[in-house]
Amino acid sequence: MVLKAVCVLRGAGEVSGTVHFSQESDAAPVTVTGQIQGLEPGMHGFHVHAFGDNTNGCVSAGPHFNPFNKTHGGPQDENRHVGDLGNVIAGGDRVAKIEITDKLLTLTGPLSIIGRTMVIHEKEDDLGKGGNEESLKTGNAGSRLACGVIGITQ
Repeated sequence: MVLKAVCVLRGAGEVSGTVHFSQESDAAPVTVTGQIQGLEPGMHGFHVHAFGDNTNGCVSAGPHFNPFNKTHGGPQDENRHVGDLGNVIAGGDRVAKIEITDKLLTLTGPLSIIGRTMVIHEKEDDLGKGGNEESLKTGNAGSRLACGVIGITQ
């Protein structure tokens, strides 16, 4: 049975989008697809944050989802937060098309991302290689442009 989830991203400005998640089985990787519009052209950090709380905008979503207490990294790195999905790239049309497959994300069990918040950031994620303390926490990805809670769908 395929598990599915969706996240509708909304921000204070014109950034918005829809992200879909699917997982073939408990042990399978999660496929992340969708698009985000209204972004400045270039790279933008894209992360799952710990809390499904958007009561104070994207700030109340907390830090990146990091149940194993690791430092920040890129999606292919051994040492990374579960929520570290690297960057999405917006073209000249200000749209980022998302196609990611990730082996650490899951839609089931105690480490499920269901009920957590997806965030698109202002700047490029340096994948923990920026040489400073903030890089090891956030990838220096800057402010949170838009966010939304990940929910179950059909």
